[in-house]
Amino acid sequence: MNKTIVTTRQEPIPRKGIFRILVCRPNHRLGNTILLTPLITELEQRYKGAEIDIISEGDIAEEVFASFFSVKNVFCLPRRGFKHPVAFLGLLHQVRRTSYDLIVDPCLGSNFSRTLTRFLKGRYKLGFSDEASGSGLTHAVPTSVARKHMAKRPVNLLRWSATEHWTEQRDYPTLDIRLTEPEHAQGRHVIGELLSESQQTVTPPVVGIFANATGAKRYPMEWWSEFIATFKQLSPQASIIELIPAHGHSMLGAEWPGYYSSDIRRMGAVMAGMDLLISADCGVMHLAVASKVPTVGMFSVTDASVYAPYGLGSCPLLTRGMSAQEAARQVVAAFPGLLGQPAALAAVRSGTQGVATDDLIGDPFGLDRRVLSP
Repeated sequence: MNKTIVTTRQEPIPRKGIFRILVCRPNHRLGNTILLTPLITELEQRYKGAEIDIISEGDIAEEVFASFFSVKNVFCLPRRGFKHPVAFLGLLHQVRRTSYDLIVDPCLGSNFSRTLTRFLKGRYKLGFSDEASGSGLTHAVPTSVARKHMAKRPVNLLRWSATEHWTEQRDYPTLDIRLTEPEHAQGRHVIGELLSESQQTVTPPVVGIFANATGAKRYPMEWWSEFIATFKQLSPQASIIELIPAHGHSMLGAEWPGYYSSDIRRMGAVMAGMDLLISADCGVMHLAVASKVPTVGMFSVTDASVYAPYGLGSCPLLTRGMSAQEAARQVVAAFPGLLGQPAALAAVRSGTQGVATDDLIGDPFGLDRRVLSP
């Protein structure tokens, strides 16, 4: 059977008459869930007054979207749902009772997400597919429209389907878990307590470090020790707080005051009270960006063009082949207004001779550096 390839645009999904929306993203990872927040913002802006439901996996999405006024239901499928068939199928049939005006499958190449989209009831069904027929979608968007960055792909998906004359736009919603003012206040209070006890100052800069990641993305403790020693030499006025990972153990030898919480929003609230967060590529890096703290994401093995932090002063640092000392110099050089002192900046300039400035991608504080390409 010959496949019909998407070559022409369908009629745009109308703005009017869309009130019940379902986003189908069955994934349990923190980072992937947070990377969905720009799509929710885009849906709110396009379909004002609509109510949004989300299908996820595990319970992380309930915390991430707890303060989103437009989000009504977060349906959390059990992890490894086929090992819990009664709960899994029961929840799917509950969702299927609602006939949605729009179902969005934001994934690129997920058979599970597409199967759920086919099964559920929706007047319009939107997703990426190069097949005009057989996809189970009313609006199939060519995969060429998808940008490399995971947070920007679904935004392009919606814009392409809803616009008669598609032109790729540069401005994208940022990651955002929408912390409330009480959460911000609690975070600031915790930071004050931690710095007071460790005899550090609450005067900027307060720098958070998250030193954990999965597999090859994790930098060893020795690397972080060298990084922090150089960082403190160049920016001695900086106060440091370690964010403790989910396993509850310091990755820096408990040398610095640490904050631990199994609650995602509490962790985000504390990070939001900092002036800078430094992390390897991981879910907590995305949480920091979504908590609106300028974030440097360290990338040694993964593709920064897919997962890089962006917006509000955040940027990626490509560390492949870079020493810990060089990485620290790059970070201080990228934030001179926050971290720099005349003597320290002179040391940075002399110490980074021979280091390619393109290793640091982004323009966090107006630096004349190459912007990360999509």
